[in-house]
Amino acid sequence: MSAYDDLLAPLDLGHTTLRNRVVMGSMHTGLEDRARDVPALAAYFAERARGGVGLMITGGYAPTLRGTLYPGGSLLVSSRQAHRHRQVTAAVHAEGGQIALQILHAGRYAYHPFSVSASSLQSPITPFRPRALTSRGVERTIRAYVRCAELARSAGYDGIEVMGSEGYLLNQFLAERTNRRADEWGGSTRNRRRFPTEIVSRIRAAVGTDFIISYRISLLDLVDDGQTWDEIVELARAVEAAGATLLNTGIGWHEARVPTIITQVPRAAFVALTARLRPAVTIPVIASNRINTPAVGDQLIRDGVCDLVSMARPLLADPGFVAKAAADRADEINTCIACNQACLDHAFQRKHASCLVNPRAGRETTLVLRPVPPQRRRRVAVVGAGPAGLAAALSLAERGHDVELYEAADEIGGQFQLARRIPGKEEFAETLRYFRRRLETTGVKVNLATEATVEVLGSGEYDDVVATTGVTPRLPAIRGIDHPSVVGYTEVVTGAVRVGARVAVVGAGGIGVDVAHFLTHRPDLTIAEFEAHWGIGDPAEHAGGLVAPQPTPAQRQVHLVQRKTTPVGAGLGKTSGWAHRANLKKAGVELISGATYDHIGDSGLHLSFDDGRPDRVIDVDHIVVCAGQEPNRALADQLIAAGMTVHVVGGADVAAELDAERAIEQATRLAASL
Repeated sequence: MSAYDDLLAPLDLGHTTLRNRVVMGSMHTGLEDRARDVPALAAYFAERARGGVGLMITGGYAPTLRGTLYPGGSLLVSSRQAHRHRQVTAAVHAEGGQIALQILHAGRYAYHPFSVSASSLQSPITPFRPRALTSRGVERTIRAYVRCAELARSAGYDGIEVMGSEGYLLNQFLAERTNRRADEWGGSTRNRRRFPTEIVSRIRAAVGTDFIISYRISLLDLVDDGQTWDEIVELARAVEAAGATLLNTGIGWHEARVPTIITQVPRAAFVALTARLRPAVTIPVIASNRINTPAVGDQLIRDGVCDLVSMARPLLADPGFVAKAAADRADEINTCIACNQACLDHAFQRKHASCLVNPRAGRETTLVLRPVPPQRRRRVAVVGAGPAGLAAALSLAERGHDVELYEAADEIGGQFQLARRIPGKEEFAETLRYFRRRLETTGVKVNLATEATVEVLGSGEYDDVVATTGVTPRLPAIRGIDHPSVVGYTEVVTGAVRVGARVAVVGAGGIGVDVAHFLTHRPDLTIAEFEAHWGIGDPAEHAGGLVAPQPTPAQRQVHLVQRKTTPVGAGLGKTSGWAHRANLKKAGVELISGATYDHIGDSGLHLSFDDGRPDRVIDVDHIVVCAGQEPNRALADQLIAAGMTVHVVGGADVAAELDAERAIEQATRLAASL
């Protein structure tokens, strides 16, 4: 028996049985786009099948060239391509897993000039205006979906998923927002849902009854003129009647200005809609979005909210998620923190996706932590228990090295101890929980509140020293920087200093934005508060599910100032930066670019501008300095001078913007090489 019996219970689909209720949701990794990456893709899925996932769904493959996401993007249109996919399906089946191929037509979201859609209406997130499909074009596209499904079956897949969510082509036919047609594929609700229904019906006729067909249905479009709840239910019933095996749920179009998956979204924020849909159909329904622990998934199934749960990024973070849950080792799961930095941000930059907390994700064939034979084991001291030091210590110990970790503070975490205090980033505490537990299980000796010195480390006990000593905040050369009103961001975020009601933040990089958010927002919004803050309504009352936002009141008046002339927050992540900027706007934070810091005095922060704006004085209670960092490598330099073998990793190596993704990957690669 396990603590998660409902999540781990098998599910009989008639012709096949899934070994548990965990679905690895579709996520584009970039490995789908090139034939040379198929072996890496096979290893990626095989590791998750080995970890116990019940059903995996690939990243989206286009059924036509026009339907690809971008030039050279993934598609499945030929027998030769299908043959290559046998490497993937064979690897998954060898580990006892099942896998479905997602068929995704980008429609007007395609990033190329040959895009097509229901109507010729340009998307706000691409520069290309699509051509409206003719009636014959619609028929050709349906046949292409069927052909793609047949190829998937020939490639050994256990099923397919028809992507009908997130604002892609099928959504574009379903919603009045994007379907202005007057023929049999537009106008009435019945006509608008005919396209996806025909696709499912004809695929079922082509592939037979012993093949999974999942339909990804949008439960909440979060755009104006989106679908109503009645339309969504009618579609679900029609898709079931057409032959779908499963209904997988999606939330929000990509062009929606409401966050749906980033870390500030509460866990399981949208499952009430899944619970509402489930009684309307008889086939199993999958819940999705921000479900990242076995406890949450198990509770949803036990409560009758859904039949299965979809987790994409949580299985990037920990491919052994299911196996650990089954073995009552949930406290050893490396939890997804929904940061998007190495996964979705990479995907939208057309780079291979990975994971900030698990840099091996997508690199299973190139970043391997092989056990070392006893005669090659090394005694290694790791100095600093921030993200880089924790990753280095754990990875080295997992390989079999003898590791001792030194940390001057009385707790592990480094900069993650600050990050977890930022509203909307509470999940970062899960990473520290994971490292804390894994350090115990791997036998790393942890010395907290211990200053590592040349004398301690140079005693001859260690073969290597890994210096992950982090950064020191940079103090800008501003006249009056020693004024009593000036404080550092560390003191503010930890609560060592409580600032007043009026605050200027100097420096508008990632840390400055986080501090401004910290100063204006409350942590841990409830789901109801989150919905009100972003204007999420009931699609039964508002088509598309949008209402007027009611932002949570700002806690302080904040001015966010930078020297750069570019817009504030321009360097933030592509998939989450817009939400952070929107939060600042909702809180009334004044964003000031192109400023020169003249001086600080009793009257406040004195600014001047080179573009003709008049000089101004910002009268505030406190000025918080977030002006960058410098590498803290004094100890490393001393050790090197003493002739020791030293490896400098993380912020101590490169301090720019405290890049945890780079630091953890760098530390893991070092550990793999020793």
